[in-house]
Amino acid sequence: MPPKKIAVAGKGGTGKTTFASLLIRYLAEKKKGTILGVDADPNANLNEALGEEAENTIGDILNSTKERDAVPQGMTKERFIEFRLMEALIETDNVDLIVMGNPEGPGCYCYPNDLLRKHLEDMEKNYDYVVIDNEAGLEHLSRKTISDVDVLFVISDSSARGIRSAARVKEIVEGVDMNVDQMYLLVTRTDFEDMDEILKEEIDKTGIELIGNIPYDKKVVEFDLRGKPLFDLPSDSVSVTSTWKILDRLNL
Repeated sequence: MPPKKIAVAGKGGTGKTTFASLLIRYLAEKKKGTILGVDADPNANLNEALGEEAENTIGDILNSTKERDAVPQGMTKERFIEFRLMEALIETDNVDLIVMGNPEGPGCYCYPNDLLRKHLEDMEKNYDYVVIDNEAGLEHLSRKTISDVDVLFVISDSSARGIRSAARVKEIVEGVDMNVDQMYLLVTRTDFEDMDEILKEEIDKTGIELIGNIPYDKKVVEFDLRGKPLFDLPSDSVSVTSTWKILDRLNL
């Protein structure tokens, strides 16, 4: 049975990675099954939110394939990339994690990207859930590096500009003919009771179902300030209780 793929997308600063880390924590605490986390946003730092070090990224590996004499003698390029990709996997008690990073420099990455796609497809078969923290442009999804998803959470802050940015995520999904079974809008950092009413017009324009909101959480600010993993937020913090309420409704 294929894994359930859950993607999270939104512009930077909306609490996207916080939600992705709490989504992983929810699945782990509820004992839903094995989880593969994919940090597909070069600026997301999902590994830090989970309290893990990321020594190797996929971007580093793809860049290394461009170096002269990078592949050891007696090893094919395909075998070398597959070996390095396995090295990049971070294994923990709660979740296994792979950090995509960002290829840089000139040259075509078509061949290593094809290998990456094949490797990820093979890797995913070992898990019940794949949680993908994307950048707003959905680069890896639109390139089909990561295949289509079952549930896409589009994260916005509580501003008209943020909601409009969320609408553009939906436009990207439709523009690249990406198969998304369910898409939900989630508004974060709300600190006023009539948020739904004030932003209703903008939310309606997105065409995305509003699944809920997560109020401003001082604990998240404190954890970020102290460099503590967001995965370890107290169970009674507003971010955790709000996230649990939303995810319980969906029965993932």
